[in-house]
Amino acid sequence: MIIPPERLPEETLTAVIESYVLREGTDYGEHERSLADKVAQVRRQLASGDVLLTYDLETETCQLLTLDEYRRGGPGQ
Repeated sequence: MIIPPERLPEETLTAVIESYVLREGTDYGEHERSLADKVAQVRRQLASGDVLLTYDLETETCQLLTLDEYRRGGPGQ
């Protein structure tokens, strides 16, 4: 299930995003970026629809999926 990010309290959304960027170990190019920069980037991706906030009813967990992951039936779908 897709959850509109604005439905979460700000602190909760920030915690979900921070958990995602810390867990993913995403490559951000040649230069290391701060956690704040990575969080801001994910927020932009959420706003543009490139990343979706999802909730898995079975596991009762919230996660972020790229649009491609979601279309391929990513975790929790």
